[in-house]
Amino acid sequence: MRIVVAPDSFKGSLTALEACRAVERGLRRVWPDVEVAGVPMADGGEGTTQSLVDATGGRWVNCEVTDPLGRPVWARYGILSDGGTAVIEMAAASGLPLVPEGRRDPKVTSTRGTGELIAHALDGGCRQLIVGIGGSATNDGGAGMAQALGARLLDAEGQELRPGGAELVRLERIDIAGMHPAVRACRVMVACDVTNPLCGPLGASAVYGPQKGASPSDVDLLDAGLQRFADVVHRDLGRDVAAMPGAGAAGGLGAGLVAFLGAELAPGVEIVARAVSLDARIAEADLVITGEGRIDAQTGFGKTVAGVAAAARRHGVPAVALCGSLAGDAGSLGLDLALPAPDGPMDLAEAMGRAEPLLADAAERVARALALGTKLAPAWGRPTR
Repeated sequence: MRIVVAPDSFKGSLTALEACRAVERGLRRVWPDVEVAGVPMADGGEGTTQSLVDATGGRWVNCEVTDPLGRPVWARYGILSDGGTAVIEMAAASGLPLVPEGRRDPKVTSTRGTGELIAHALDGGCRQLIVGIGGSATNDGGAGMAQALGARLLDAEGQELRPGGAELVRLERIDIAGMHPAVRACRVMVACDVTNPLCGPLGASAVYGPQKGASPSDVDLLDAGLQRFADVVHRDLGRDVAAMPGAGAAGGLGAGLVAFLGAELAPGVEIVARAVSLDARIAEADLVITGEGRIDAQTGFGKTVAGVAAAARRHGVPAVALCGSLAGDAGSLGLDLALPAPDGPMDLAEAMGRAEPLLADAAERVARALALGTKLAPAWGRPTR
């Protein structure tokens, strides 16, 4: 039997790789010689870089960049085993946790550090980038990112705009003549699981600005800035990002990556699945086991379990999911079975503290049930008396 084990991380408990190992350990208690392919997965959110580095045998790169307030900060990104693909989480350089609560102000925070991570990867020879854009502290449309890569965002006097989303209302012209020379040769895929447009009542400023420290009047200013940014991008770069689904992700960084790097926006789980050749692995499997911390009504909206189940369904391979808690309908997710790992009533802290043995035990239960089914199969085929 050949089994693909492709879970997400169990947030706060296990990385996706640790989850793979726990499941494999449980399976081998029943089938010592079973062939197991561990494929750490993610959906583009926190932990995506870790999963991809683990899944491909990649490596980490550390570099000093600027945080959302322009202060020096050490951040890291991953390089996959092919040596030419970098995986960058914008939160590492431009994330909300990097800004103290009392200083959160999207009028001044910048994505410059994310651009510096991209530049570092390009300088190192990477020509394919996977960028996760969740958890930002910014609302600058990716202006800071573009400036770090050599773009010039100029006001009416020809002066460079200062950092922050509020400055965009003064934008008059964009000059990309000095962009990093490798930009034209690179392919950028953006893990983007929201569909918000750049501007308007469902845009970046209105929906996400308040959680980054924006007041109602700030939201109006920031939205006007992003609209101005979209207008100038359309005129000077020929890309219409204003109404593009996902353009409003990460304070408009989705729009900026499309505008300046020609990026492709796609659901994170699809990008990860491509990077780890998930379909090819599942096509050769007899069973798929996936999982994550919680399976509920949100799981079907771009989460790892739903993505893995869809891949299994494409190849006619049964799929089982293990989780910390279960509040969803397995059938509606395309799963053949979904099981919670806890073996009895327990509080969250206990379940998280025992995540590894609980997951291994749950995998053993799945294997024993399948082994029993195999033994019973001949009897099921006999005529009834």
